[in-house]
Amino acid sequence: MENPLLEVKTQVPFAQVKAEHVTEAIPQLLREAQARIDAIARGGNATAAQTEYGYEATLGALERATETLDYAMSVASHLEAVSATPEFRNAFNAVQPEVASFYSGIPLNAGLYRALTAFAATDEAKALDAPRARFLANTLADFRRNGAALPEEGKKRAEAIDVKLTELTLKFAQNVVDASSGFELIVADEAALAGLPKSAIRAARTSAEEKGKEGYRLTLDAPCYGPALTYLDDRALRERMYRAHATRAATDLTGTAGAGDNRPLLGHILDLRREKAALLGFATFADLVLENRMAKSGTTAREFVGRVRTHVDAAFRRENEELAAFAKETAGISEILPWDVAYFAEKRRKALYEFDEESLRPYFELGNVVRGVFDVTQRLYGLTFERKDDPVSVWHPSVEQYRVKDATGTDIGSFFLDLFPREGKRDGAWMHGVLDRIPGDPAMTESVGLIVGNMTKPQDGKSLLTHREVQTVFHEFGHLLHHLLSTVEVRSLAGTKVAWDFVELPSQIMENFCWDEATLALFAHHHETGEPLPKELFERLQRARGYRAANALVRQLGFSTMDLELHTTFDPSKHGGVVPRARAIMQEFSPAPLPDDYAMIASFLHLFSSPVGYAAGYYSYQWAEVLDADAYAMFAEHGGLSREVGEKFRSLILARGDSEDPAILFRTFRGRDPDETAALRRVGLA
Repeated sequence: MENPLLEVKTQVPFAQVKAEHVTEAIPQLLREAQARIDAIARGGNATAAQTEYGYEATLGALERATETLDYAMSVASHLEAVSATPEFRNAFNAVQPEVASFYSGIPLNAGLYRALTAFAATDEAKALDAPRARFLANTLADFRRNGAALPEEGKKRAEAIDVKLTELTLKFAQNVVDASSGFELIVADEAALAGLPKSAIRAARTSAEEKGKEGYRLTLDAPCYGPALTYLDDRALRERMYRAHATRAATDLTGTAGAGDNRPLLGHILDLRREKAALLGFATFADLVLENRMAKSGTTAREFVGRVRTHVDAAFRRENEELAAFAKETAGISEILPWDVAYFAEKRRKALYEFDEESLRPYFELGNVVRGVFDVTQRLYGLTFERKDDPVSVWHPSVEQYRVKDATGTDIGSFFLDLFPREGKRDGAWMHGVLDRIPGDPAMTESVGLIVGNMTKPQDGKSLLTHREVQTVFHEFGHLLHHLLSTVEVRSLAGTKVAWDFVELPSQIMENFCWDEATLALFAHHHETGEPLPKELFERLQRARGYRAANALVRQLGFSTMDLELHTTFDPSKHGGVVPRARAIMQEFSPAPLPDDYAMIASFLHLFSSPVGYAAGYYSYQWAEVLDADAYAMFAEHGGLSREVGEKFRSLILARGDSEDPAILFRTFRGRDPDETAALRRVGLA
């Protein structure tokens, strides 16, 4: 069989890719890409008289040099995250060091850097259109930020750091997958599950049956773990679940370090990040990664997080005092512990608002939710969606594929939905862009993307979601739209390849429609009767929206504070180990005293599952909340599902990628700079 990774295809043959294809294709593609890079570099090594520098011979050639390798690694990394066999994981791990070394070596190539700087001095470079001029400026800045100006020894060390970071962070992510998949708690008697919704009990029963076991099987998958902490009456059982989750990839419940222990990796990763920042002339790793983002520096990001905290601190304390009083009054609990917070919060919400999130599930059947997000997108942007069945492409029987057409009927791409948890699949939810549609490029005529999630599994053929899961579907679809609707002609600036504190705007703005009555009316129908979501239930949902909003925000601010400290001022000689320091920081943001073995940092994929990722950038979620709340206000001012505002958001934000500074893009759309209090007003905190 022809190796499916050797050619870029818009009909991506995920199902055909095997471990041996990775082993065979990646070394070949590396050699080919290196040859293209060397050809550009030869121009930089020649004299000016021998070489005529132009866009196509420098930047254009650099764009094309890694196209097939990028595609192959994108496909392989996706499969490693969602359906890897041990053989596939081993093959993927084996090629990672050489791949990391290659990509790290690009900005360290002296001839390549000379070719680019020589082109930058030409009249052609000075006459480039705005996107290509930005591409040139960004590329030169990226080269400098990654060591292009370092002496030879420094370049070698920078490359070695990148290779090691790739190895360590991949191992970190795989350890979390293994730790999550390796945990189960078998409950023999259904009576022990008192309080748990019937749907969750049935799911636990089904999970046990699938494993050939009696009783009920509880796991750390989000659709099981969330309800367990929220509804289980058995306090000891909640504690066991919480401790297992809080010590993933760190210890088991006896406190013994496991084979997949991430704690040693944490310090090593942070040390390497600090070393890389210092090597490149930055005071901190945060300053290094934020230089080309909206915040620009670690100091600015920390000041932003601190400012938001001051706005909500009083409300945070008040909410926790009220919850403690409620727990004492209703259950005689003298001290709320971490495994009590969600449980009593839900009890109190139900008492205050006569609202139980489980009462919404019958109205949020997954198929209806997906059709609803399609309908919203059609009304805002004129897109249409068509189900496609292609066994060559889907990597699991539960995966769905769709084609997308714009308002003119033109194909703009396709995407996949992989929404249910399974063993060996990475936790969480994300959108991944596999291919970018590049106008004018005959080889890049369509976008290909995918959405991965871990939603409630189907029972009796139907998956009934919580409102939070509905928001997740809309959130990831916002990222997908950013990917699909790009019209940028430069691949490196297309779609979601924007500053990380801007990338969450298109996703988070979509979540707002999950709170809009007219939008919910499109898809929130009872899965059996077809009855629309009752107005009374919608009003209860709205009244409860701001319930414990300060706690929700402070929790996120805690993650951001921990992230920024670890990547700015953290010093192991002063602060001790990473795990105890992270615990100490999170305690300041926790509504309850954290246990001594709390080690959530050991499974924090956002920060440690890739060389950079959200490291020093977790604040981006709060930053984007400011942007999305203010931007959505324009939709609300025009009735919500406004095609006029939708087309404006599409043309000025979604279509533009990173072709212009994000602050300018937002200002052009909104007519002014963002209002920092908009997100607080939305949930009644300002």
